[in-house]
Amino acid sequence: MLIRSPLLSPPNGVSHAFFTREGGRSNGLYASLNGGLGSADEPVRIIENRALMARTLGVTPKRFLSLKQVHSQDVVVVEEPWDDGARPTADAMVSARPGIALAIATADCAPVLFVDTRAGVIGAAHAGWRGALAGVLDATIARMEGLGARRADIAAALGPTISQPNYEVGPELREAFLAGDASAARYFAPGEGDRLLFDLPGYIGARLAALGVGAFEDVRRCTYAEDERFFSYRRATHRAEPDYGRLISSIALTP
Repeated sequence: MLIRSPLLSPPNGVSHAFFTREGGRSNGLYASLNGGLGSADEPVRIIENRALMARTLGVTPKRFLSLKQVHSQDVVVVEEPWDDGARPTADAMVSARPGIALAIATADCAPVLFVDTRAGVIGAAHAGWRGALAGVLDATIARMEGLGARRADIAAALGPTISQPNYEVGPELREAFLAGDASAARYFAPGEGDRLLFDLPGYIGARLAALGVGAFEDVRRCTYAEDERFFSYRRATHRAEPDYGRLISSIALTP
């Protein structure tokens, strides 16, 4: 039902999980651990699934917090929990408050969880290509530093994400990346015709290294390729399915 990173699993003080699609209450396209508040799944099933995830992290459902994600570089500093209907519009969160779980929803984009155990600061970011290019990872680290973290003490883990062999893009995407950094060409491999294959996990790992985080791990799981374990927006699109479930990745400081 979940994947954990050794980097984010110190002896105490932190709880985290990259949840798979297994072990939940939803049916059909959403089978079974769909945590996406923006999906068309039955609301009662989503609530039950999120309650299961909250309990796994050791927090109450009301302290299992999500955002309205829009592929931005905006980061919210979490001081107190909010209602699901009042979710802020942003793509990352940071907090130094124990007992609050930061939960990111994805279905091919990259979920990145952060922790500085020395400072007691956590972060969670949704990084699709737009957010990664715009600087959502940079902004998350900066806001963590604002709470007392040191980037050399930050560990970051990348959860299940679409892999390069399954991420076909157009030449305009390559140009967008090259406009800011000519070396970004190394993240694009030839596809069919004018199509290219983009290495989003590789780009994120390199960007975090350039930002100076102390440690980084990629769990190396592909959302598109592993149908039984993960939801995938792109796979659902290729199958002409009307909707898709959302995976949840979450981290909390334990009380």
